Amino acid sequence: MKDNIYGNIPCFLGAENLVQKGVYDTDVIFYGAPFEGESTWGDYTGVELGPKQIRSSSARYSGYLPELDHVDVTEHLSFGDAGDIPFVAHDNEQSYQNIEDFSAELWKTGKFLVGFGGEHGVTYPILKSLADSGKTVGIIHLDAHYDNMPDYEGELYARNTPFMRLYETEGVRNESIIHTGIHGPRNKPETGRFAKENGAVTITINDIKEAKDLHAYAKEIYDMAAKDVDVVYLSICSDVLDFAYNPGGPVDGNGLTSYELLTLIHEFGKLGLIGMDYVEVYPMMDTNQQSAHFVSYAVLYVLAGHLKYLNKI
Repeated sequence: MKDNIYGNIPCFLGAENLVQKGVYDTDVIFYGAPFEGESTWGDYTGVELGPKQIRSSSARYSGYLPELDHVDVTEHLSFGDAGDIPFVAHDNEQSYQNIEDFSAELWKTGKFLVGFGGEHGVTYPILKSLADSGKTVGIIHLDAHYDNMPDYEGELYARNTPFMRLYETEGVRNESIIHTGIHGPRNKPETGRFAKENGAVTITINDIKEAKDLHAYAKEIYDMAAKDVDVVYLSICSDVLDFAYNPGGPVDGNGLTSYELLTLIHEFGKLGLIGMDYVEVYPMMDTNQQSAHFVSYAVLYVLAGHLKYLNKI
């Protein structure tokens, strides 16, 4: 039996415990960023519990995907779990610095990184550390919302600000930031304008739904993200899914189906990604933890694509 990553929480998908080992030498490295700042609404909170529940739910799954040519991802890639990044309550700036420092060390390994939020704000320090390593970065951002506000009531580091911070980050090519699946009235009118003014690309939910060939459209999206950059990163907010498929995420209708999301990200994996994150899973809102369970599907679909990119299958 594998060692738990902490307490009674297993490593994600049975991965090797890299915290105990002290060496980051597996093909894929999982890690948690259990950060939640003060920018919540009403009583919708608890996203900092996401990494814990995602790991617990993953214990149910193997790496075998019969619907994808019977591939068993674990036969071809070794998995390691690097644990969680320390979160400092009521100190967003320090928490972000912890995420940046931790992920910077992981990027040095050259391995495929998979991060679990936490709120979407964690994506900014993860990618700042990648850009600071000398890579020019493109981003496929799957989300109902732009998350590109200048601040949240004066707070620069919040769940609705990471892409404004990334617009400002040297090494991130704004024209290769592809806001994908954007939909719904929880966006503010200025957010679309901010994206356009900063050169980012918007692909709405209708663009995806009306595409004649989802596989071909995924390549179009990827090609935009990959233009004039060294690497492409995938960031998934759970609310790009319709709330029918995402009971433990923010309440947004008219989103993607689980099939549509998995198809898109599998194609992105086949075309070449440096890493990914999956954020905004709220375990306290989800009696059966369906949203946390789905993260295992999403990660395995990306990694099955990554195997094809590596010509291992």
